Amino acid sequence: MNNAIAVNKMLIRYNKRMLHDILFAVWFLLPAAIANVAPVLSAPLPVIKKWNTPIDGGRTWQGKAIFGTHKTWRGLVSGMIVATVTLWLQQLAYQHINWAADVAGGLDYTLLPLFLLGPLFGLGALGGDAIESFFKRRRGIASGNPWVPFDQIDYIIGAIIVSLPFVIATPAQYGWMLVLWFLMHLLFSYIGWLLGLKKRPI
Repeated sequence: MNNAIAVNKMLIRYNKRMLHDILFAVWFLLPAAIANVAPVLSAPLPVIKKWNTPIDGGRTWQGKAIFGTHKTWRGLVSGMIVATVTLWLQQLAYQHINWAADVAGGLDYTLLPLFLLGPLFGLGALGGDAIESFFKRRRGIASGNPWVPFDQIDYIIGAIIVSLPFVIATPAQYGWMLVLWFLMHLLFSYIGWLLGLKKRPI
């Protein structure tokens, strides 16, 4: 009987830990995830619509585009801005909303350098996407064509790398970041396709 109670308590603790890791994984990478969709959402905006200069300046390497026309300064800057705003909102939520502090666990969001980590989240997410595009061009995959699963994890890996000097999560939390945001990327891509924001569902 005592063994059964002990096992039950252990399972409850494990489930609580896993739930916390899942929520933290979603919460922590939210700035990067929003930065990742910023280029798509900012492209039709009338004020900055024409500011679509490619990051690689249209240059090529070994006869192929370096990144491609879809990787623009507009997308990079808008991603860095929205990532910073998102992190700022998270810091406010951490200070004023109990559930946000619970999700953050032992991570004190007020100590995170907003104007450093915020832009870095955007840079990591979109930089990871650009690096992935570089390798897509080398493989002869046209800009905009899918390359699963790399299209879905490039921004996750980039965001994790740039955040390492500020936050070290657990292996389980990093695992959930990869799995959950991979799945959500597929979902959001499909929704974007349904709304006419993307040419392909994936």
